[in-house]
Amino acid sequence: MPFWLIAAAVVLVAVNLRPGASSVGPVLAELQAGLGLDATAAGVLTALPGLTFAAVGALAVALSRKAGINGSIVLALAAVAGGLLVRAFVDSAVLFLVLTVLAFAGMAVGNILVPAFIKRHGGRHLPVLNSVYGTTLALGATLPLLFGGILAGTDAEGWRLSLGLWGAAALGACIFWAVLTLRTGRDPVAAVGGGRRTRTRMRSSRTAVALSIFFGVQSMHAYVQFGWMAQIYRDAGLEQATAGLMAAIIAGLGIPGGLIMPVLVARSPRLRFYIAGLGVCMVAGYSGLLLIPDTLPWLWAVFLGVAGFAFPTALALITARSREPQVTAQLSGFIQPVGYLLAATGPFAIGALHELSGSWTLPISLLIASSVIMVGAGIRAAAPRYVDDELEAQNAR
Repeated sequence: MPFWLIAAAVVLVAVNLRPGASSVGPVLAELQAGLGLDATAAGVLTALPGLTFAAVGALAVALSRKAGINGSIVLALAAVAGGLLVRAFVDSAVLFLVLTVLAFAGMAVGNILVPAFIKRHGGRHLPVLNSVYGTTLALGATLPLLFGGILAGTDAEGWRLSLGLWGAAALGACIFWAVLTLRTGRDPVAAVGGGRRTRTRMRSSRTAVALSIFFGVQSMHAYVQFGWMAQIYRDAGLEQATAGLMAAIIAGLGIPGGLIMPVLVARSPRLRFYIAGLGVCMVAGYSGLLLIPDTLPWLWAVFLGVAGFAFPTALALITARSREPQVTAQLSGFIQPVGYLLAATGPFAIGALHELSGSWTLPISLLIASSVIMVGAGIRAAAPRYVDDELEAQNAR
């Protein structure tokens, strides 16, 4: 398969793995009013990405044994497109949540299997494809935050257009991948392993466990920011479009992060120092939001955006800390469900704490504290060890 086709396939799937989650934040207030969602239900909505990614992601490797990686990604994109398109037109809060789960289920499968696709086809271009993947994920998260408020402002029902647009984008990607699969076949690289035995084996790898914690905590922060950051800025006095722009800055900085961090993961011996620096930026950004959110709001957004470089770092570590493609698939299938289960608690807890306390002080303070856990796990995961070797050593005992 030519490199340009591989890169195009990665771009088209990656750009559709985040808008379903990030498109809600800028129109959360309008969505609540339109569907009659209370604050608790809104908190459930912001927690759904992590919950669904954890529940469905664990099944992705098993699905790939039946349909192959390519076929599974086609099915995933079909679920994303169907869920996002239809939910934009419903008036029932329950049906909206069900369709959202369907879309997130598709994203969960893509999250697990795209790293294995990259490992299988990357070759000498592996760092480049990791950069392409991480950058495009960030782009997909940023665009809804950047344009969501603008699209929603067209009329009272503008939030439907703001949400539905991303379903149409996923439909286009699904068609591309369907044609690709018909031309190239199933690509059964992930058909090795999976199931309870794989998860048990992965728990014996300290690198895999540390990486799952690092991935989980940074994912928790990312989905808290997708779901609540625009509202935090709005509550601080910023207008809807400006608040959406601040959230877009946070997500948008993942674009250069996606370019930079995979290269550092592949080549830099000082990766652990960079991870510690990301933790410092996270503390600085949340501290600014806690103390003076309406003073230099863009600066706090920049700090949090740079801290978000942890996400492409975690993704690159999945391929960098595994030797064989099947181990990459298994590692991805272990890390992401475990990580997203942890991430799922964040948005819901933040919403509940805000409702109980009546302010953002306690939620943001807890986010600051959790950055220490993220840095500790990241430093451990960054150590130059391979999960394959740790599993072999465990089997030899």
